[in-house]
Formats: sequence, structure tokens, C-alpha cells
Amino acid sequence: MTTPKLEGIPVVDETPVEIPATTKSFSEFGVSPEIVKALAMRNVAGTFAIQSLVLRDAIAGRDVLARSRTGSGKTLAFAVPIIERLKDGEKRPSALVLVPTRELASQVAEEFRGIADVKHLTVATIYGGVGLNEQAKKGAKAAVLIATPGRLLDLVRRKMLKLDNVRICVLDEADRMLDMGFLPDVQRILALLPQERQTMLFSATLDGEVGRLAQRFTHDSVLHEVHDDRPTVAEAKHLFISVKAEGKLNALVRELAGERGLTLIFVRTKRGADRLGRQLAAEGFRAHAMHGDMTQSARERTLARFAAGGADVLVATDVAARGLDLEHITHVVNYDPPDDEKSYVHRVGRTARAGRTGTGITFVTPEQRGDMSRIAKRLKLDAEFLESGMKLAAPQKVYSGGRGPNRMLGRRPRRKF
Repeated sequence: MTTPKLEGIPVVDETPVEIPATTKSFSEFGVSPEIVKALAMRNVAGTFAIQSLVLRDAIAGRDVLARSRTGSGKTLAFAVPIIERLKDGEKRPSALVLVPTRELASQVAEEFRGIADVKHLTVATIYGGVGLNEQAKKGAKAAVLIATPGRLLDLVRRKMLKLDNVRICVLDEADRMLDMGFLPDVQRILALLPQERQTMLFSATLDGEVGRLAQRFTHDSVLHEVHDDRPTVAEAKHLFISVKAEGKLNALVRELAGERGLTLIFVRTKRGADRLGRQLAAEGFRAHAMHGDMTQSARERTLARFAAGGADVLVATDVAARGLDLEHITHVVNYDPPDDEKSYVHRVGRTARAGRTGTGITFVTPEQRGDMSRIAKRLKLDAEFLESGMKLAAPQKVYSGGRGPNRMLGRRPRRKF
């Protein structure tokens, strides 16, 4: 398979590969013994595909464009080279990682902290929802900043933080960052950085706005792509459970009583998350809720308990779980079904990370069968849906007559009397 070139971007190398299990040691790609030892202490020994492709070029200081889906181990593909390239004990921001969400910032920072101590480097997070002064104070003394674009730009404009010493910049999940409307902020931040720097861009896609961004802000880039045309839920086992609305809680309790690890449950509303969290706690489960109305510190505490296994059930809304990337989620439950196939992939994709297996469970009431069966069919999960005993809905007919929303929704226009 030939890797498609990005128009206008000088590509020095193209290396399409299939995703393998962990393979070669980090030391084979120029990683120092100290960092290899620090990784081994975290039970990280072999490299994943994106890591084995990127490490040599990134450690050499080259600009890198990397296409790899979420959950493929990309964080260490840029974290390890950054720690390798920074000087021992640096005390001001020298590396910047831009991420789309606060939750992802915290997770990336944890990955860094596992190896940053090797060179006595401090890592700081910059995101909204917490006090400016304390964040700026910690950021000014840190060698590595993990930041969301809006808050970082706010601190820079207030002259509370300087970026004039940054010589390595990473855009993590660039496609999601742009989808969330951060393109103007990202462009402003990149324009503020020293021109003599290393820029690395990691994204699930490298076309459209992402490609144009790479063309403008990278030089002599090395392009690495991990080819994987499967849906991001391919490694997961998919279960669809037919249930009446009044029986959903009992059905959920039965599923949670089985063998599992960390379990993420999706509901539609903040109120629904709180209510279901309380109900599950009353049933004896170590369950917590997470949603957008919580303070950032409360969200972080909840997420930390969940990540550490202090709570093994997390009930969340889609917005609250955005950017959530934990390796040990074994089950994802759609207590309230997703709106479309993209939402299903984003939800169930929180399990089966980095080559691991996982299980996605979706509760379907009689009123939801039609919509859910069409989502399953579009994701080529119709066999799994039929195994539940439910039938696939007939395709919606699209009528050529009429104008406006009726035509778009495939409904016959109403007659006017």
C-alpha cells in the first residue's frame, strides 16, 4: 500500500505498516538506558508500531507528521524523544504539547512524569477551570508544558507565561483540536514560538485543515503512518441487549456483576449520570459520576480514583469523557444509546486500547431498536445485533418530493389541510 502524499508538504520518508503487538525494545531506536529502565519500571518494554516508526526521527530532532489512531501508544512516541532531547534539570518551558481537552492534558502529563524524573525535569499542565496564578507559577518553572490552546494563550497574553525558550512543540490529536474550533488559537501559538524549533504533529487524519496546518508550520517533515482501515472498535466484542426502559437498571447490575475491569458507562444527561451513579453505589458498586457541571478539581479526583481502581465504575456524559484515554478500561456500556455511529465509535473506542481486547455493551429499548439497528448496520455490526434476538430495521426511504427538513430526514411530507 502506498502512503498518499500530503500536497505541498515535503515528505522525506513514508513508512506504511500494519499494527503489530509490542515488538522491539526502546533501546533499539536510540533511547538511553536510563529512560529504558524508567519505562520498564512501568511495565513498558516493547514498542508499538507508531513508536517504532517515530522514535529515531524525533530523537534526531526532525519535524514529524504521524498518523495513528487514538489508543495506539502515540504519547510515548513524542514523550520519550522530548525527555531525551531536553537538558538535565531545565527550569523554564522548553517543550510544549498542545492537546484538545483538560482530561487528555492530565493523562499526557502522567505519561511524561513517569520518565521525566530521569533528567530532573518538571512537567506542568495548563488548562481552564483552575486558578490562573498558581498554574502560571508552576508553568514558568517547568521544562515541559502540557496545555490546552485557549488557556495557554490567555496566560501568554496576560504576560504570565513566556514561550520564547520553547524549542520542541507537539500537536497531539490535532484533528480533534481543529474539530473543536481551536485552529485560530493553535495558529497564534505556533506563530509566537521561536522559528528554530522541532515540530511534531500527531493526528488520526492528515488531510484538510490538519494538512494545511502541517504545511505551514513544519519543515522537511518525515511522514509516518500506521495503516489500519478497521473501525476503531474492531478489537472490541459487541453486545446489544434488548431491554424495557424500566428494566435497564437491573440489566446493568447483572452485567456489572460479571468478570470485568474498569467500566465506563455512558448516559445522555448530567442529571442522569448523578442519578445512575447513586443507584449503582446503593447496589454496592464502587461507582462515581463525572459530568460538565463538576469543578475541574472534582473531575480530576474522580478520574484519578477511576484510573487507580479506587472506583471501578465511572458514569459519564459524552462531553465529560472527551479525551479520556485509559489503558485498562475493559468494558464500555451504552446505558443510553449513542446518537449515531460516530458517537458509538468514540464511546466504545475507550476500550480495546493499544491492541488489547474489550467489550462494548449497548442497552436497546423497543423504541430505540430502529435507530440502533441502523447504526449497527453502518458499522458492520449487524450480525452482533441479530444475535441479541432483535431484527434489523428496514432502510429509511428517501422521498424525492418536498423540500426542507422532511426531505433530509427521509420522511414523506405532511399534507396541508
